[in-house]
Amino acid sequence: MRIAVFGSGAVGGYFGARLLQAGEEVSLIARGEHLRAIRAEGLRVIGASGDFAVFPRLATDRPAEIGEVDLVLVGVKAWQVAQAAEAMRPLVGKNTAVLPLQNGVEAPFELAQVLGEQAVLGGVCQISAYVSAPGVIRHVGIEPTIIFGEIKRRQTLHLEPIQAVLQRAGVRAQIAEDIRVALWDKFLFIAAFGAVGAVSRVPAGFICRVAPTRQLLEEVMREIWVVARAAGVPLPAEAIAQRLSFIEKMPPQTMASMARDLMAGRPSELEQLIGAVVRLGQQYQVATPLSRALYAALLPQEWLARGTLSLPDS
Repeated sequence: MRIAVFGSGAVGGYFGARLLQAGEEVSLIARGEHLRAIRAEGLRVIGASGDFAVFPRLATDRPAEIGEVDLVLVGVKAWQVAQAAEAMRPLVGKNTAVLPLQNGVEAPFELAQVLGEQAVLGGVCQISAYVSAPGVIRHVGIEPTIIFGEIKRRQTLHLEPIQAVLQRAGVRAQIAEDIRVALWDKFLFIAAFGAVGAVSRVPAGFICRVAPTRQLLEEVMREIWVVARAAGVPLPAEAIAQRLSFIEKMPPQTMASMARDLMAGRPSELEQLIGAVVRLGQQYQVATPLSRALYAALLPQEWLARGTLSLPDS
């Protein structure tokens, strides 16, 4: 199977590296210093799943150099998906499957608008990782997992070969009966955890140990669950307790990528996470006061990071 990873940062780069380690034919699409480091010294993974290095045959910032492939793993940030969809056209043929790994619930639909519904799967990944230096990805924890499936449950793409290639690479891969439930289950977790982590500026261990902060996390999750049900997604009520337990079992130093980005002054997935909760709540006429407050508190940081807000001259 010919595979391209569009966006080979923390998430895409990690899964691409595992596939390369397993001997798969994988091309990496990256940019800047990260791309230069991969070309010069390979892509290194360090941390929870062991230390190793891989050397892709092709690492590029030009998808046309790769051509059509069987599978595209989309690893860019959620706010970059629309632009990435246009750029990845040279990779996508009539038999290509495009598997997004973004946070949030909107990426598959953004990709389908450009690439066609027949090419795009719904996808969810679970991992805590970040780029610690150009060409180096640190795996903090969480068992690397990809859950995927047909958005409209049509079974038009062959999912089992994708599952098999991921499993050969040591990735826990599951075909979802209803990928909408999997997407919203992850959304329930990452939107709430990212926003509460960004506002409190502490990792999972502290959020869980401070009772009022943990309660806030739970109540934001409940808001998201109500929005999911209003949207017609049969997300079970026990998802809230399960995700709280999941957070409590994570390495205590774990932070959501949105929190890390905002704390570092970088653009984040604010609009695609807690901002999407607010938007979708309005769409489905569900009150989301806690999500709205978190979004409002974080929005100035986001605008500062994007250069759309500056302090007036004194």
